[in-house]
This record gives sequence, C-alpha cells and structure tokens, in this order.
Amino acid sequence: MTLPPLVDPGPELTPAQIDRYRRQITLAAIGTLGQRRLGAARVLVVGAGGLGTPALQYLAGAGIGTLGIVDDDVVDLSNLHRQVIHGTDVLGAPKVDSAAAAVRHLNPEVMVETHRVRLTAENVVDLVRGYDLVLDGADNFTTRYLVADASEITGVPVVWGAILRHHGQVSVFWPGRGAHYRDVFPEPPAPGEAPSCAEAGVLGTLPGVLGTIMASQVIQVVTGTGEPLVGTLALWDEATSSTRSLRIERDPERAPATKVEVPAAADPSGRVGGPTADETVDVPALRHLLPTGVTLIDVREPWETAAGTIDGALTIPLGEVLARGAEVLPGGVGGGEVVLYCQGGVRSAQALEHLRPAWSGREGHLRHLAGGYAAWVTAPPEG
Repeated sequence: MTLPPLVDPGPELTPAQIDRYRRQITLAAIGTLGQRRLGAARVLVVGAGGLGTPALQYLAGAGIGTLGIVDDDVVDLSNLHRQVIHGTDVLGAPKVDSAAAAVRHLNPEVMVETHRVRLTAENVVDLVRGYDLVLDGADNFTTRYLVADASEITGVPVVWGAILRHHGQVSVFWPGRGAHYRDVFPEPPAPGEAPSCAEAGVLGTLPGVLGTIMASQVIQVVTGTGEPLVGTLALWDEATSSTRSLRIERDPERAPATKVEVPAAADPSGRVGGPTADETVDVPALRHLLPTGVTLIDVREPWETAAGTIDGALTIPLGEVLARGAEVLPGGVGGGEVVLYCQGGVRSAQALEHLRPAWSGREGHLRHLAGGYAAWVTAPPEG
C-alpha cells in the first residue's frame, strides 16, 4: 500500500544536484520532486554499527538533507568486519565522529548532526522530535523500547531492524498507521534468549543486507513511493537465502505510549532482567576479590579463550554449564566465591540464572562480571 510522502519538497535542484542524482531522478517514482523531498528530509540514525553504517552510506548517497547519528560507543577492531563505514585508522575513536567523516566524504552536501550520547527516558523524546523519521539500528532492547515510545509520543515514524545470527527482521512503525513496536514485542525476551552479535556471532553481510533494506524503506517513506513495510514484518534468513513476510496488527487493548517507559529490570547495558546487583561485580571489584581465592569460570568457547583470558580462570563453555549444572561448581565446604564471565556479560548472566538454584544453601557468593572479558581488557589499570 503506497502512503503519502512524509516530507514536503525542498528547493529546486541545482544543475550539480541533477547531475549527482541523475540515476535515481530518472526513475519516474522519484523524479525531481522526490529528490527535493529527500533533500529536505531530516533522518535520525540510532546506532552507527552493523545496521546503521550501511544505511548511513546509502542515505547519504541518496541525498538525504540532514542525517543525525546517535551512538556513545567507540570503534573496535571486532566491529570492522561488518561496520564497514569505519576503518583501522579510527580504532578507539567515537563511532559518531568516524561515521560523520565518512558521510561528509561521500556527499559533502549532507548536513551531519552527531549525538554522542546513550538514549535515555530523559533525552529520547526531545531528540526524536527534531527529525522527520528515525532509523533504529540499536543493538539492545532498552534503546528499542525507548525509541518506540518516543515515536508514539511525537508521531515520528520508525524504520526498525534487528539481526541475530543468520536471521534479520525489518518493519516500519508509523504511529496511527498499523502496528507499532510494542504491539509486536510487548515484552523483552528473558535473559540469555537474545544475545548480542558479540555473544551469538554474525556474518558481516547480514547487517549489510538488512541495513540497505532499511535505507530503502526510509527513501520510500520520505518520498511516498513503493509499498513500505507498514503493517508488515519482513524476515530474511541468510543461511537459506529465503525471505517471508508476516502481516502484523495493532493490539486493540494496548493504549499508545504517553510517556517513555524503560523495560522492567533493564540494566544500563541494554540487557533486560538477569542477575541482581548483589550477583554482579565490576572489574575493580573483581581485582580486589582475586587475591582472596575466588574461583573464576570463563563460559566462553575455547576459540575465544585462545585470544586471551583472565589468569587462573577455568574454561567451562556455556553449553557445558547448561548441560552439567551444579557439577561445574567447585566442591568443598560452602563452595567459596565464584565469579562467572564471558565476552560481554550475556552468557555469564545466563549461566548464573541456570546455576542459582544449585547454589542455594552454600556459603559465599555466586556472581558474574559485568561487561565480561571485554570490560576486563579495556579497564584502566589500578592506581
């Protein structure tokens, strides 16, 4: 179903712009009027990562007038196989700065607004309100729910996408026009059910494909062309090269959001539920615990630990923890102090949830390391 264009056309095109965008202006569905709409559009891209970076490149190439970029992270070597807007020369640099430089290099006409912040209930509405449309490429559930609520409050539509292992999903959530995010996903998944790319793995081509589809959706919504995925959830399986679409409906019992609500028990990293504060240690706390004889259990796979581990840790992959249960816990009276860790904190949280019943009645504590091994290797030295 074709919908009306979201954005009014901007000024007449210059000869240089006609030359730059000639190939898409030639399309009858776009023409000079559609190109002027693209040039007048303000699009906020949430996340300069796997989904956001291919979208930024194609939106810049298409001539979107203003691109806002939200991300509070820095470029890491493990990003580069899929976040191809960044390079080895900007390792450690803020992603928003690296992405903005790449956009300006590709198309100097595009205005870039960088927001090196983490979205919160306090800032998300004001940020979203300043744009015509949001492309949500966030990698955590907290941010997705924040953006969804801000969208309903402001009326700003969202092009949304998500990936996990070989699978990807894309939809358009436009308030007042069909289903919205909370209609499809009323509650976040339980801890460990939806690990991040760092925990689950991903081929770099998957976010490339999905991010490009998301950019295409932005262009359709802005120009009022094609049939955007409003009321439809598109699914892509990279392993089988297959696609399918599901019709999604608005929940008639759900009232639209009137305030931003962070999902219950969400922690600052974007995970939902899981270990309590008493069951969690950070890097400084772990450093102080180590001399006391704490047992460290690394629940990553052997290929991961081959690249580095915390000295003295036992390697017991998560699958083995889930299969053996209490057998993996240290013996002896009380069991002592045990800290579980993985690469980023998701698998260790899942392991703790699984082992918690077996720990009941023991002395000491069963805890996990917030941020995992990634936090351990990046934490500044003591003192």
